[in-house]
Amino acid sequence: MRVDLHNHTIYCNHATGTMQEYIDRANEVGIDIFGFSCHAPMKFDEKYRMSLTNMYSYFQQLEDLKVYVKHKQYDIKILKGLEVDYILDYEYLLEDSVLNADIDYLIGSVHFIGEWGFDNPELISGWKQHGIFETWNTYLDSIQSMANTRHFQIVGHFDLPKVFGSIMPDELNKKVESTLEILHKNNLVLEVNASGLRKDIKEQYPAIGVLKKAKEIGLDITLGSDAHSVSQIGFGYETCIEILKKIGFKEVAIFNNKNKIMVSL
Repeated sequence: MRVDLHNHTIYCNHATGTMQEYIDRANEVGIDIFGFSCHAPMKFDEKYRMSLTNMYSYFQQLEDLKVYVKHKQYDIKILKGLEVDYILDYEYLLEDSVLNADIDYLIGSVHFIGEWGFDNPELISGWKQHGIFETWNTYLDSIQSMANTRHFQIVGHFDLPKVFGSIMPDELNKKVESTLEILHKNNLVLEVNASGLRKDIKEQYPAIGVLKKAKEIGLDITLGSDAHSVSQIGFGYETCIEILKKIGFKEVAIFNNKNKIMVSL
């Protein structure tokens, strides 16, 4: 079964293409379970995310899409999700209406160290100020804290700070293992995100070493394109599947009303 749970829409203000076009493309590439997970409202960096008002329009359009799928006779199940920014020490920014929304899943993602968006090409100079070790160390602290909130079902693009080539220092390998253990303890699913394959790093998130450790620990996984355009839907899927099968993964997670369901790869 082909699963893709991480896809964006124009509501986040930095994606292109209509939601119908996304579904048409998903049908073309043979996706069985397709999840929309646009950037959730937050009173922070608001130009790159939907507003609270748009969130309800987004939810309604997803319901309309289910009618469209039925009319087109596509064999696709649409899931309703949101990607939520978690910022360490800024937890007050999390919106109750987002955390308690009637949806299938929430992806918790870390894109910020304080107010610095470390994966934003416009802010890449911040790496000199923060340093590689400290950025990664704080990032892992953020992931651990996010997991312990138990608000989320999926952790997005686990090793995102490598996006521009700043690989995690070996001194933090033990901390990665403990972070994965915390994810497992809190029943979070690890996303295998193909978007890194089209970034400077040219590697899926997370790296193979992380995926092997996740398999040892017993963490469940899911899959996402992190598409921000129609052309990115399904990108890198075959590469990710080949890696996962070699490691020994046989199932991926999907969700219904925040309840995890495992399906065969």
